[in-house]
Amino acid sequence: MPTSHTVDDSGIAEIVMDNPPVNALDVAGWFDLADRLTALGRDPLVRCVVLRAEGRGFNAGVDIKEMQATEGFDALIGANRGCAAAFAAVYECEVPVVAAVHGYCLGGGIGLVGNADVIVASEDATFGLPEVDRGALGAATHLSRLVPQHRARAMVYTAESITAEEMARYGSIHAVVPRDGLRDAAMEIAARIAAKSPTVMRAAKASLNGIDLWDVRRSYRYEQGFTFELNLSGVADEHRDAFVEKRDTDVAR
Repeated sequence: MPTSHTVDDSGIAEIVMDNPPVNALDVAGWFDLADRLTALGRDPLVRCVVLRAEGRGFNAGVDIKEMQATEGFDALIGANRGCAAAFAAVYECEVPVVAAVHGYCLGGGIGLVGNADVIVASEDATFGLPEVDRGALGAATHLSRLVPQHRARAMVYTAESITAEEMARYGSIHAVVPRDGLRDAAMEIAARIAAKSPTVMRAAKASLNGIDLWDVRRSYRYEQGFTFELNLSGVADEHRDAFVEKRDTDVAR
């Protein structure tokens, strides 16, 4: 699988995504990530989870090539369900999740990071939702947890990314650090969390989720309904084909 994990003696679990060339996950990869997060959160020896990646960037979302190479809608439905499961697993993980982001964080990456408890980013990190350029919608739920409403709308409509420095100005990122210090910075905040009472920390995570202002599961699934409409109309398929074939998209409708 493109994801692996370890747990150290202090109770810090480290999940690493490593799926060249761009860390886009296929259907099985999303479900595997969800399973790992859930299992680690339930492990009484785990006190904090660090989610990071190797390679060029943190996460580029779903594997569009897999989707276009699969007959029918099985891959599309699988990707939607897998993303929903993985995003929810970050949010519902019984211990805090620290996301360590470098390079690009796109689409599904926003879903993961937006549901994390603490975010550390490298100076080269950028964040964006290119969904409209792929004929899809989704993860605006999670983007709205990271940036103000009107900034989020502009990002969705234009599909443009923003820098880690801008995200930090909104208070969403705990620290912006040099690329070579990213893992150390994430592990440092994770160690501070892991040093607390595990009973209190699990209660803190549950209580913060309980007072959240909206239901992230329901909100994201609502967004996905529009993606299915776009697929039924044929617009989404044209956008994905254009992406795979590296050509301009027909935007007549």
